[in-house]
Amino acid sequence: MAGIAEGKITEEGLARLRERLGTFNRPSFYGIGQYNEYAGKDSIRHFAQGMGDSNPLWVDEGYASKTRYGGIIAPPTFLYSVYWTSGRTGGLPGVHGFHAGNDWVWHRPIYLNDRITVQEQFTGLEEKMGEFAGRTFIQSSVSTYRNQRGEVIAHCRGWQFRAERRAARERGKYKREPYRYSTEELEAIEKAILTEEFRGATARFWDDIEVGDELPAVVKGPMSTGDIAAFEAGCIGGLAHGDALREFKRHPAWGYRDPDSGALEAVIRVHGATDTAGAAGLPMAYDYGCQRMCWLAHPVTNWMGDDGFLKRLYGEVRRFNYVGDTTWLKGKVTGKRREGDEYLAEIELWAENQLHETTAKGKAVVILPSKAGPSLAPSR
Repeated sequence: MAGIAEGKITEEGLARLRERLGTFNRPSFYGIGQYNEYAGKDSIRHFAQGMGDSNPLWVDEGYASKTRYGGIIAPPTFLYSVYWTSGRTGGLPGVHGFHAGNDWVWHRPIYLNDRITVQEQFTGLEEKMGEFAGRTFIQSSVSTYRNQRGEVIAHCRGWQFRAERRAARERGKYKREPYRYSTEELEAIEKAILTEEFRGATARFWDDIEVGDELPAVVKGPMSTGDIAAFEAGCIGGLAHGDALREFKRHPAWGYRDPDSGALEAVIRVHGATDTAGAAGLPMAYDYGCQRMCWLAHPVTNWMGDDGFLKRLYGEVRRFNYVGDTTWLKGKVTGKRREGDEYLAEIELWAENQLHETTAKGKAVVILPSKAGPSLAPSR
């Protein structure tokens, strides 16, 4: 563990992975697995704070008690803090994994004090060739999340991009200098953040929406290492001291010894340290893929209000989001339909940085109340 592991994609490693296709695992709380088990008041608040989402439905008991839920519920993407589904089912030690996307379907809300379990199935391994690192693979899995009554809360498909670190570094596809903002740009960003729109208790009726309606943008940035650390604290957690050392011993390719401090560090330092990101072929530290997926959901939950229900969220990470970048999360209504008793809005989503590059794309389906009847979003 003297340096970051330089793993290779080998036929032997691929054969071992293929043998595991279709197998199930139940993530544990020890090591790199499940983080939150209970949707407690504190864990929901920590998650919302780490995401930068101050919707009172997640954190204000007095406010939430007056909603149809009768109390606090968790943001739908809170399930990332239970278990982060990204196809990370092991294999190919020392070969980097970049979270590339998720496809979520929710069946019911996450209520205060729900106890959540998850089971994951390894479902796919697909070869790709590209400029970033030559021969690469897309590794995918599907997870099912249940509450304490055994009811399915959600299904999630996740996938990650596996690439050799040395190959990515030597090819050097991604080159970029830190962005320098003008005073006017920073003032405009801060104004947009401080005037974020929440629909809240004012119902957004399906009858009133039109194809082409734009969702109010949510702005995040310029992203700091503190923003990433707050997300880690609320969503991912971590191990320290003896617990971390034991995990490094179990999975040597997961850690490396910092040449300056002598301390053992996890490879996830790519999200906080430029030198570690450089070892994976990137010019600067960057965000988590699941962080960007949470961000894509943020303008949707703002827009749909307390009586809406996020039924589906699909997202793809298209570009890296580096420390110092600012992201505008945008969306527009692309369709509306009735399906049985559900009144559905279809939404296109995208994330755009200060260089006007699209860094993520996605789509959502939301159940909205209709004037023809009561809200039919799932409830307890």
